[in-house]
Amino acid sequence: MEKVKVIELKESILEDNNKDAEVLRQELKEKKICLLNLMSSPGSGKTTTLLALNKAFEGRINWGVMEADIDSDVDAITMQEAGVPSIQLHTGGMCHLDADMTRQGIRSFERDDLDFIVLENIGNLVCPAEFDTGAAINMTILSVPEGDDKPVKYPLMYEVADIMVVNKIDALAVFDFDKDAMEAAVRKLNPDMKFFYISALTGEGVQELADYLVEKVKEWNA
Repeated sequence: MEKVKVIELKESILEDNNKDAEVLRQELKEKKICLLNLMSSPGSGKTTTLLALNKAFEGRINWGVMEADIDSDVDAITMQEAGVPSIQLHTGGMCHLDADMTRQGIRSFERDDLDFIVLENIGNLVCPAEFDTGAAINMTILSVPEGDDKPVKYPLMYEVADIMVVNKIDALAVFDFDKDAMEAAVRKLNPDMKFFYISALTGEGVQELADYLVEKVKEWNA
């Protein structure tokens, strides 16, 4: 009896996407557009963080946001009302964006004056970490109420991220959140991780994060 032929679809899909992501990254580099892929669980404060950053970015960079959701346009409307060019991406039930979806979103801006684009990815600590979007920077947010054990439970997210933002530090006194244990767990996965502790609500720490991102955008677009 012949052996059943097994096709590893996930490996094939990821490999094809990785190749396309490299192409997209080069395309954006040539156009002097720095793409940031923002990932986290739902409710961590992605949109609130972007709103806080908008104030700190004022007059320093031209930027836009792609809001990815399974449905709704609430976040895109919120960013537009704050004066940030925004595109809403509906995934039709998919829990992540890949490189080609990201490319379609960038083209939908139909403008060439943006030097920084943020993809606010689907709220999920698993799928978005598996797919390279073609971003120059991967950033993840962990909010204090989620707990300090997320890097242990969802290691891939913290392996692929370049920047880790710990949000809602104004709530540290209320929750049992061990910063040292969290950082130690992340360092084992990613020794080069850059940490920022912020409160998007109060603005604490946001300026430092904004300054760092502006410098990274300038470096990429140089």
